Amino acid sequence: MANRDGAGMEIGIYTLADIGPNPFTSKTITAKERVKEIIQAAKLADEAGLDVFGVGEHHRLDYASSSPAVLLAAIAQATNRIRLTSTTSVLSTLDPVRLFEDFATLDLLSDGRAEILAGRGAFIESFPLFGYSTNDYDELFEEHMDLLLKLTQHETVTWTGKFRSSLRNAEISPRPVQEKLPIWIGVGGTPESAVRAGRFGVGMALAILGGNPRRFKPLVDLYRQAALDAGHSLEALKVGVTGHAYIAKTTQQAKDEFYPFYSNYWSYVNRQRGMGTRMSRDDFEQMASPETALFVGSPQQIVEKILQQYELFGHHRFLAQLDIGGQPFKSVAEGIELLATEIAPIVRRETSK
Repeated sequence: MANRDGAGMEIGIYTLADIGPNPFTSKTITAKERVKEIIQAAKLADEAGLDVFGVGEHHRLDYASSSPAVLLAAIAQATNRIRLTSTTSVLSTLDPVRLFEDFATLDLLSDGRAEILAGRGAFIESFPLFGYSTNDYDELFEEHMDLLLKLTQHETVTWTGKFRSSLRNAEISPRPVQEKLPIWIGVGGTPESAVRAGRFGVGMALAILGGNPRRFKPLVDLYRQAALDAGHSLEALKVGVTGHAYIAKTTQQAKDEFYPFYSNYWSYVNRQRGMGTRMSRDDFEQMASPETALFVGSPQQIVEKILQQYELFGHHRFLAQLDIGGQPFKSVAEGIELLATEIAPIVRRETSK
């Protein structure tokens, strides 16, 4: 299932802007330094010829990005052609009008490169922060997505919902450069989310962080069937895969270098969730084995994993998260270079056949 007029799969990177201590020095960079690194990573990705750059949304002191649109607007001025997306916008607790207008503005600034990847979020701190109840978790997302899609389709909107004040002939400004701002839904593993993405007829981005990727195949099938049932054409549907990645010249080198940072990453993420578990090297070796979804290894190993998943999903886009666990920026820059020069050309060629 080739795409982009035979150009093959889109390849990119994304960041959640986590601020973690370096496991070797115990030093933690500031939010200001982290933001500067993210802009620099986007510049490198753009110059190296990657297709997409994504920025996540969290509302915690151990993350540097609570406003993807603002950060992406800065990146838009520092880049020329790379597409700019949220990864993800926590749509349940965002006002859809504000979200649309922010990204329509980003589209103007970037000359038509903006996209929105909407999700329900892995953390729930935004619910009390913005005055929402987690009891309305699903209902909020459903209603906000319904409104967001109307905003992409019409300049003037009349709409009534349960959680937000009604709109009557509301002018939605500015309008983006693109005829329609691309919208995706992030799916972590629930059939309901896959069906919802299909029913709305938007792209589906699968977050595959580990385990056997085959377990996600039923979600892709559900997504496509739900879209057909709702009257959407399969040509309009897009599937993306996002995942953690670390690339080095050899797979052994990649595993040796990445383990301290990946173990560190899960230590502080699990602490944020109230769990004290630590990843052993044996656990990591199992997670990084050839048949799993964790993209750790040589360029050849990463190519094989991406293409194995392409056989399963026929997906259109792959986004790697390269900058986790308190890594120094030098490692991230090297990963971008390897992804762009040694992985992307082969994957694009193989998936454009």
